[in-house]
Amino acid sequence: MAEGQSKFHYRVNIAIFTNNYLPNPYGVSTSIETFRREFEKLGHKVYIFAPKFPGFSDENPNVFRYPAIDFEIKIKFPLAIPYSRKISKILSGLDIDIIHAQHPNLLGTAARKWAKKKKVPLIFTWHTLYDQYTDFVPFLPAKFSAGYMIKKSVKFTEDSDAVVIPTDSIAPILKNWGVHPVKSPQSGDAEGVFNRVKKEIYVVPTGVSEEEFQNADRNLIRKKYSISDNDILLLLITRLTAEKNVEFVFRSVMEILKERKNVKFLVSGDGYLRPSLEKYCEQNGISEQVIFSGIVSRDEIKNYYAAADIFVYGSKSETQGMILTEAMYMGLPIVAVCATGVISLVQNNKNGFLTCVTGEKEFAYMITKLILDKKLREKTGEESARIARENFTASVCAKKMLVVYEKAIENHSK
Repeated sequence: MAEGQSKFHYRVNIAIFTNNYLPNPYGVSTSIETFRREFEKLGHKVYIFAPKFPGFSDENPNVFRYPAIDFEIKIKFPLAIPYSRKISKILSGLDIDIIHAQHPNLLGTAARKWAKKKKVPLIFTWHTLYDQYTDFVPFLPAKFSAGYMIKKSVKFTEDSDAVVIPTDSIAPILKNWGVHPVKSPQSGDAEGVFNRVKKEIYVVPTGVSEEEFQNADRNLIRKKYSISDNDILLLLITRLTAEKNVEFVFRSVMEILKERKNVKFLVSGDGYLRPSLEKYCEQNGISEQVIFSGIVSRDEIKNYYAAADIFVYGSKSETQGMILTEAMYMGLPIVAVCATGVISLVQNNKNGFLTCVTGEKEFAYMITKLILDKKLREKTGEESARIARENFTASVCAKKMLVVYEKAIENHSK
């Protein structure tokens, strides 16, 4: 049996609890949907418990919605109320083998409660570097809100049977926050596995759903936005918010666009910074070369990657960077900042270039280097595709997650 291959020979019933789910297009939602589809392909049953989203109706009968407060600070994000008689009745009647919490608070508390009631293992994925998201809680001091969530998350790891991190590069950060490492010989574990009360942390990224990226059309998006065959297209797909460091990217590419009229910059995503970014482009005379597409649907995203020549990314707050693995899968060279999450995906001078987080000139230089050298673009793009297809496909990653479930179930029954 190959390393990381699940031995499950029976159907396992999985309950996923999340504060963030469809129709929100963010990373946690995409991660859950990717794993759900792969688990179900392998014959397992997946139940999802998420907040109610106004005006949205689920087609999947195995999605159950907790009541929620319609909440919006910078982004729309319904806040789940983790108490519901209706949901409790549903959960009481379900046969569940394992519960997977995506957050330590709100529905994370419900996940923990039901894991105890059902006497099944609790898995926790640490998705977020909370110190990078304090601007989403404007009514509390940044240091306090970050510290509170970090402490709560560390405590949640103690209550979990296993903890998942999307990339190994966040392991030192969690250690610094109080999740203490021990060495472990088990396959699939992080090099610095954590064990506070005999709990382990495993590195399991969210893989690319290969069927989503078949038959991509490079010309479709180029024609839509009047981008010629001779134009070099830079692509950024991100939430337009401060923690994604998008202003850094705009400042970096501004001079490139001014000097090279055959370079276009396609920005896909939305957020509260969009108006100021559009104004910045107007003030610097680059509006005609910058395209704001807004949020792109999942069935269209492949064509945006296919249309691009270089993928640029400035985020300093990634735990895994699913957007990067998708760009890599589609064969794009990457220029990104040397940040947590990113450094586990982008191999400097192989499938792209990493720069320091404040190095706007360096960032621009690396982009220009790729613009001027077609062979280098092709070589780094080919390496991106190879790395992604060998390590970051949904089927590979789902089997790694099932190994985590299997070990947790075995250990819980002892």
